[in-house]
Amino acid sequence: MAKLRVKTGDTVIVIAGKEKGKKGKIIAAYPKKNRVVIEGINQVKRHTKPTQNNPQGGIVTKEAAIHVSNVMLVDPESGKPTRVKMVQQADGTKVRTAVKSGKAI
Repeated sequence: MAKLRVKTGDTVIVIAGKEKGKKGKIIAAYPKKNRVVIEGINQVKRHTKPTQNNPQGGIVTKEAAIHVSNVMLVDPESGKPTRVKMVQQADGTKVRTAVKSGKAI
């Protein structure tokens, strides 16, 4: 299990697959599976049975997980994809930093 460089709430861009080039916000991260769910990306249709919450049932569209290697964090300064590095500050705390611009995320 590798540590993810992205977290819930980060804006990422898809760099591989059929959704390549699209940006979105991370809704959920699953570090044990190395997968993330991105808002509006990799949408799938699920056939659902009628339940008390959804008495109609039918076809529901929702986001499916995508492998974390297929996404990159968006640089807060330029809006382009960037790698992430951990930088230790003077007070000893570690901060995620964009490699391209050097800005803290």
